[in-house]
Amino acid sequence: MEWRGPGLNSLQVTHGMLACSEWTGVPLKIILEDIGLKPEAKWMFPEGSDPAGVGRSVPIEKVLDDAMLVYAMNGEALRPEQGYPVRLFLPGWEGAIQVKWLKRLKFDDKSWFVREETTKYTMLERDGHAKMYNWAMEANSVITSPCPERNWKETKKGVIKVEGIAWSGKGTITHVDVSIDGGKTWREAKFTSIILPKAVTRFAIEVNWDGKPMLLQSRSTDDTGYTQPTAKQLVAARGKEAIYHRNAIQTWEVKSNGEVNDVHVYA
Repeated sequence: MEWRGPGLNSLQVTHGMLACSEWTGVPLKIILEDIGLKPEAKWMFPEGSDPAGVGRSVPIEKVLDDAMLVYAMNGEALRPEQGYPVRLFLPGWEGAIQVKWLKRLKFDDKSWFVREETTKYTMLERDGHAKMYNWAMEANSVITSPCPERNWKETKKGVIKVEGIAWSGKGTITHVDVSIDGGKTWREAKFTSIILPKAVTRFAIEVNWDGKPMLLQSRSTDDTGYTQPTAKQLVAARGKEAIYHRNAIQTWEVKSNGEVNDVHVYA
């Protein structure tokens, strides 16, 4: 939401479309081994039974890697809004491609170029051309405490724990750095949760707040060697018209009164 600059002053707005759950289902690879997959099949088209008939082209490499047909979420059957009775699950990839209310799977030697991957969910590059098939979510992180919804107005000065989450759709988070001065200096945070690939990882670090303004940032790195970019680096690579996959380092301004605001640091 923030390619052109800070939007609404809210963690929910900047990162609220992230989700991490426990899914129960069957790997598609096992199903295809049973029914037989022709060698010329290079793409899969999952089609939903919703009125729009939403579907997306999925490369066979992902299908045979970790794609699943799932029927339960967090220990209970899928709810109607979650895709009951069965939906497609593609770990680490953008949610819009994970078709709900699954009706059928088609296979072909080419992609389908349907609406949702031509006029929607493409990303403009700096030269104005649309980049298609940008599925995996890159390494990202955000500080969740403090944030605009959880400020330090009633917090006593001194040593305070800063907490957040990090994730990567391409692998496992290996470390997270935290800065209190807008990226001039960094300290490595500690993980405070189980560490799994293509899943949210929690981190925390203690800072000594003396009441002076701070610019809090977090920066994640995954096991592919990819490090979360600055806003300046991301805009330089993609321009300001890209809508999806904005994973720039997030900056929270902590004022002397404990108020927390969403700001941009281009450095």
